[in-house]
Amino acid sequence: MQSFRTELENPIVEQDIIDLEKKIRAFRDGKIHDEKFRSLRLARGVYGQRQPGVQMVRIKLPFGKVTFQQLLKIADVSDEYASRNLHLTTRQDIQIHYVSLDRTPQLWAELERDDITLREACGNTVRNVTASPTAGIDPLEPFDVSPYAYATFEYFLRNPICQDMGRKFKISFSSSDDDTAFSYIHDIGAIPKVNEKGERGFKILLGGGLGAQPLLASLVEEFLPEDQLIPYIESIIRVFDRYGERNNRNKARLKYLIQKLGLDEVIRLAKIEHTANKVKSYIVNRNTVEAPVLPQATTYPEVVITNQLRYEQWLATNVFEQKQEGFYGVYIKVPVGDIASDTARKLVAVLTPLVADEIRITQNQGLLLKYVRKEALPALYNGLTELDLSAPGFDSLADVTTCPGTDTCNLGISNSMTLSKVLEDVIYNEYEDFIYNREIKIKISGCMNSCGQHGLAHIGFHGSSLKAGTRVLPSVQVLLGGGTVGDGVGRAAEKVIKVPAKRATHVLRAVLNDYKANSIQDETFHNYYDRQGKDYFYQLLKPLANLETLTEDEFVDWGHQETFATAIGVGECASVIIDLVATLLYESEEKMGWANGAYEKGAWADAIYHSYNVMISSAKALLLDKGVSSSTQAGIIKEFDAHYVSTGEISLDGTFNDLVLQINKNEPSHEFATKYKAAAEDFLAASKVKRETLA
Repeated sequence: MQSFRTELENPIVEQDIIDLEKKIRAFRDGKIHDEKFRSLRLARGVYGQRQPGVQMVRIKLPFGKVTFQQLLKIADVSDEYASRNLHLTTRQDIQIHYVSLDRTPQLWAELERDDITLREACGNTVRNVTASPTAGIDPLEPFDVSPYAYATFEYFLRNPICQDMGRKFKISFSSSDDDTAFSYIHDIGAIPKVNEKGERGFKILLGGGLGAQPLLASLVEEFLPEDQLIPYIESIIRVFDRYGERNNRNKARLKYLIQKLGLDEVIRLAKIEHTANKVKSYIVNRNTVEAPVLPQATTYPEVVITNQLRYEQWLATNVFEQKQEGFYGVYIKVPVGDIASDTARKLVAVLTPLVADEIRITQNQGLLLKYVRKEALPALYNGLTELDLSAPGFDSLADVTTCPGTDTCNLGISNSMTLSKVLEDVIYNEYEDFIYNREIKIKISGCMNSCGQHGLAHIGFHGSSLKAGTRVLPSVQVLLGGGTVGDGVGRAAEKVIKVPAKRATHVLRAVLNDYKANSIQDETFHNYYDRQGKDYFYQLLKPLANLETLTEDEFVDWGHQETFATAIGVGECASVIIDLVATLLYESEEKMGWANGAYEKGAWADAIYHSYNVMISSAKALLLDKGVSSSTQAGIIKEFDAHYVSTGEISLDGTFNDLVLQINKNEPSHEFATKYKAAAEDFLAASKVKRETLA
């Protein structure tokens, strides 16, 4: 703990890490309930693995940006604390695995010295804010969305309104109408626009999500002025926090709240919350994301390309001209998103003289390099080839996206990592012309939850199981027809058929052969799929679902030697809610401390929201004492009035509803913060007295 205080420059971060270490000690001593501790560590990027006793640590990299020094630091940390591997995710994070829980504070401190955070990478928080990796160099972009993505990340990090929501909240920024950040599957998706006056703004999509039940986002704003972006997001999050489901994780996303209340009602409630927002207008500093340091070299030694055909394929599929004249962006295809830490160090050595000091992690688990001069491309290709990182076909049919599946995830049902490699081999060896096809995407998840984004794939697979007599075998659910259309429009893939996992390669061959044989010239895959219809593909693939022809090998999953057995653990994609009275009152006291701390700093909006949470948490505790459980904060307010205020057991000046919801009827001023915080203190004290009489 002492080293954190003396070596970390940011006192807020320092306190975060000290708190984590204290909470780990309290958990080890049995002073914190297991489920409550899970919630706490998830909000600090620490996620339980499939393997007992070790953790996955998710490193939060806003819009996927990482410098050479940061990548080297993550590689060093993986060597010291984890498994010497870096896993790139579909949300532009980096994950490291097999970490001891007790070492996570030291690990976090090491990363923070290079401005890398774990905070709110997991749990019921605003997750990593994603953006098109090409943002800043995209020839099609109206303007660079990177500063807006960073401002959103910075504004909501540690923000009281999103520290303990019912579930996670995801935000994306696409660089252009091509919508390469998938706005249509996010809680909030933003696409940059410039109006007729030359003013900047965003097209806003609301309430999308994948998971087991994909729902596409709704268009809510054709043009939201840039200064209204963050206030708008804040208002939506406030509504989600108050009215969102908290008990049933399967219904605790914004998309389900919109289904329940209706889109118009959610927007109406958000307008009410606007009064309470910390800011009514937020001007984003367009220079907050500095331009990367360009490579110094302008002349390069001649190199010999040993495989000219492969080099030409690489140029055609992995290289593009930036909007900055004379420079090129270069994609690196990273198989299954895994880079060994030693390879990462060698990669930085190759890149340093040739590209700008900024790498972007892509949504399909690859890397994007920036500001490469044309003369540097041969040397870059050779350097990448030596590291086995020059495969052509980035973001093509041959570039399969996958989650870790049963390799490390608690929820994995069948293998996805090895299957991804197998399917890529099929493309390279049997359908090489498809490495130029960047329209059709293959995506795999180890379960139905769509971490591998199978729900937006043209050809998707998710892990499952099938019964054959008394035995169980690994299988995949086949989905077809999903993907991006553009400018906020997307399609959710349709479930077609379930087949044994070892037959996924046959599924791929059947679909591609039929596409080659029966698609009309220049017909998109979407049009081909729609023209043929779902039943056509069911009939096409039905023979592959026949379990009467099973071989013994099909009872063994890809990448495994043992016979398959389903072994699903407890998922940690979001924290579990703990209904323990004592814990809730303890939390109320802790939140009261946060309210006082914010108040002392003059952060009126933060002090007010912490005070709001004090009252909600205290009321929930007393309701649980009567066996009353409500799944939303709005429900807690209503039930408390019914069971305590109207009965006279708790005496208030008016109703609990009137007291608590002053929050969205008043500006966050010094005067109101003083009054509201005092009310929270009084309510907490009364709740503790009442608890003692009930105990």
